[in-house]
Amino acid sequence: MTSAPTVTTLLRDWRSGDAAALDQLTPMIYDDLRRIAARHLKSERSGHTLQATALVNEAFERMAGADLSFNDRAHFFALAARTMRRILTDYGRARRSQKRGSGAAPVTLHEERVSAFASTDIVDLDDALERLAVFDARKSDIVVLRYFGGMTSEETARALDISVATVDRDMRLAKAWLANELKDD
Repeated sequence: MTSAPTVTTLLRDWRSGDAAALDQLTPMIYDDLRRIAARHLKSERSGHTLQATALVNEAFERMAGADLSFNDRAHFFALAARTMRRILTDYGRARRSQKRGSGAAPVTLHEERVSAFASTDIVDLDDALERLAVFDARKSDIVVLRYFGGMTSEETARALDISVATVDRDMRLAKAWLANELKDD
C-alpha cells in the first residue's frame, strides 16, 4: 500500500519535468496560495486592480518560468510570498510612475501586523526592505515571511533553518530598523 505523495515530493517531481505532478500538486497548494495573496491584498489600497486569484496566477507563472528548486513545502510558500510581494511592488512602482511624481496613495497595513508602518506606501516599504537586505538579508527575509507570507515564527524558522528565538529577536530588530528608515522617508 503506497501513501499519497507529499507536497515536497510533488514539487520536486514537477521541477524535474513531471507534468502530472503539477496536476496533483495544484489542488494541494492552491488554497494556501490564495490565503497568502489575500493577506497581501488586504494591505493594499482599496480598488486595487489585482484580485487574489490573479495575484496567485501571476506569481505561479513567474515561479514556473524561473529556474527555481524548492527544498520543501515551507520553502515553496516562502518563495511564493516573496514573488507576490515583488508583483505588488512592481504594480505600485508602475502606478507611481504613471502619476508623474504626485505621490502614490498610502497603503494601510493592518495594525496587528505592522503597527509601526500603518500608513506606509508599499513601494517605500519595499525600498526599505531592500536596504535592510543589503544590511542584513536574514532580517529582511524574516519580515517578508512573517508579514507578507503570513508565516508563524515556527514556520519562518523552518523555512530559514534557524531557531524560533532567532526569528523573534531578528523580527524585533528588523521592525525597529524599518521604523527608523521609514521615519526618515
